[in-house]
Amino acid sequence: MATALASAGILLAGWQSGAHIAETSTATTTSLSSSATAGGTGTSGGGTGTTTAATYDGAAVQTRFGTVQVQVTIQNGKITEVTALQLTDAERKSAQISSRAAPVLRSEVLQAQSANVQTVGGATITSDAYLTSLQAALDAAHF
Repeated sequence: MATALASAGILLAGWQSGAHIAETSTATTTSLSSSATAGGTGTSGGGTGTTTAATYDGAAVQTRFGTVQVQVTIQNGKITEVTALQLTDAERKSAQISSRAAPVLRSEVLQAQSANVQTVGGATITSDAYLTSLQAALDAAHF
């Protein structure tokens, strides 16, 4: 119930800021070996030698400054990575704002382990779209 309310709140905030969901979420699952990979993952407990991580693409959210879409990786019941697949880039300034806001949002999401984080000042539309896309990915993951 709390997840549904959070999702509705984020979607409402995105809608009010001019963001509109254009696509639905998709999911893929990958098996990562115990050797170092791009994410630096290790082995799971029990000596299995592999760890399973599931990756979910959030909805592509249209804003007046361009499209925003994120991807989230869930491993062992935790958000381990958030990657911006698309960020607003309709003009040079929106690209600069997005490139400044995305790392801040990623860090906050990883710390909070949810999409329930504050928007970045001066990047409200990008932040709302980022969090809306993220919530769609988390919903697809049943996280």
